[in-house]
Amino acid sequence: MSSVIENIPEGWVETTLADVVSILGDGLHGTPKYTEEGEYYFINGNNLNDGKIEIKKETKRCSVEEYEKYKKDLNSRTILVSINGSLGYFAYYNNEKCFLGKSACYFNVKDSVSKRFIGYQIRRNYFQKYIERLAGGTTIKNVSLKTMREYPFIIPKDIEEQKAIANLLTTFDDKIENLQAQNKTLEETAQTIFKEWFGKYQVGDELPDGWRVGELEEVIEFINGYAFKSKDLLKEVQPNSLKVFKMGDIKKGGGFNHDKTKDYYPKESAEKLEKYILKNGDLLMSMTDMKDAISLLGHTALMIYDNEYIVNQRVGLIRADNEINIDYPFLYLLTNDKHFIANLRGRANSGVQVNLSTQAIKESLFNIPDKETNKKFNDLVKPLFEKRKHNYIAIQSLKKTRDTLLPKLMSGQIRVNDFKD
Repeated sequence: MSSVIENIPEGWVETTLADVVSILGDGLHGTPKYTEEGEYYFINGNNLNDGKIEIKKETKRCSVEEYEKYKKDLNSRTILVSINGSLGYFAYYNNEKCFLGKSACYFNVKDSVSKRFIGYQIRRNYFQKYIERLAGGTTIKNVSLKTMREYPFIIPKDIEEQKAIANLLTTFDDKIENLQAQNKTLEETAQTIFKEWFGKYQVGDELPDGWRVGELEEVIEFINGYAFKSKDLLKEVQPNSLKVFKMGDIKKGGGFNHDKTKDYYPKESAEKLEKYILKNGDLLMSMTDMKDAISLLGHTALMIYDNEYIVNQRVGLIRADNEINIDYPFLYLLTNDKHFIANLRGRANSGVQVNLSTQAIKESLFNIPDKETNKKFNDLVKPLFEKRKHNYIAIQSLKKTRDTLLPKLMSGQIRVNDFKD
């Protein structure tokens, strides 16, 4: 094989994906018979995320008979990659009860090669750029199995060095996963407290003394996102630029897609746009059901940074502004409560594109507790949010360090020298 990779380190060799796997294929090119009682999930590329198979609410189920008819040889050596539509998402197969559709490619790494090392190879930008460059299709991009098999990369000859590299990177992933689990627990704890304190009362119920029904605008400042002109936006980050927060950055459940920022705005041009610059504790609400974001309509994400983002149109900025001790933890939990969201969506228009108006949001009714209750709740719950914030910042720092090391370790630019016994 003639080399297409320069500067191969000593003890490493050039190879292809086909050389390190025993089988490489894709899933069913068709539609199985679905049943709500089925034991097995029919998954595609959109079920693969950050090393794990995600079973979503909309993921279809199938019977054992359908599974047996279309199953592939998935085992403890299997890695899955999305090759149709959204490209390059991956997961390790961990004996989940599932079988594959055509947008998921699978391959089984040989026993003589570190599975985790190959997993990190396909997480590189080098791999992502390779499949994007060679993907076919106009409307929906797809990667052929031939392209996957021919993916070229270099690898240490010694499997112990492969394992040492993978173990080092896994240390970062384990820390990230631990902090993510902590944050999930912190949020669930905050939600439980909110439900115990306030969830038993709906609008119209008899309320405790000092409580009343009011409109959201009584306790917040609401700002519609700024309508930027595309010609004024930067496509690459610069030293004095703000990230543009768009509706697509909101994630269901209150988070936001920190790594998906694609547009930036010069700080010097934002002098007259100060009110649109986001602060820690700001809530960002999805106001439109554009594309596949209908399930996010009315949901809010919580900003944890100061002066790093500026808000775009179709996103509503909600900022606590009151004298009765209602702070962002209460507002965040309220605006992500299923009853509040259902009532808010009921006030949306029903045109071709469903939208929430500023008026509909401001006039949303909720039970306003008395000042003392608000203070006690905030004193109890705000530390949970602050811990969550610090964990999230630590996660981003770990990801940045890992992603800086990843290409250098996987190309042999940085060597791991202590893998020998």
